Amino acid sequence: MHELFEHTADLGLRATAPTLPLLFAEMAKCLLSAMVEEPDGVRPAQNVQLELTGSDREFLLFDWLKELLLRFETDHMLFAAFDVIVTADGLTATATGEPYNPERHTLAHEVKAITYHELKVAEHDGGWLAEVIVDI
Repeated sequence: MHELFEHTADLGLRATAPTLPLLFAEMAKCLLSAMVEEPDGVRPAQNVQLELTGSDREFLLFDWLKELLLRFETDHMLFAAFDVIVTADGLTATATGEPYNPERHTLAHEVKAITYHELKVAEHDGGWLAEVIVDI
């Protein structure tokens, strides 16, 4: 489960999940919902393998979301499905999506950057909770 929340002039992303890998996948879906009006309209046309190193959960989440935003900015890829494995040394993931098509995808917010402000990854009610503020 994920949601967007207002944060002064920025936008907050929040997600909960029963496991850490599912939390990272849910936060990636939350980022997509901040970027496009209809995230369910993104087709699973291409798979991209991603690998990130890092042992700090918050910094790993930051790097994960930053990588997905970078792929949108440089390759114009929108990702809607994620198979994530989180280890003590980082993560590996398969992100599935399609190239941005302005005729099919309406942008909701221009996400300029992932920030460290109020960045959180914590155990919560027997599962996991994450929050991050993005610059829009």
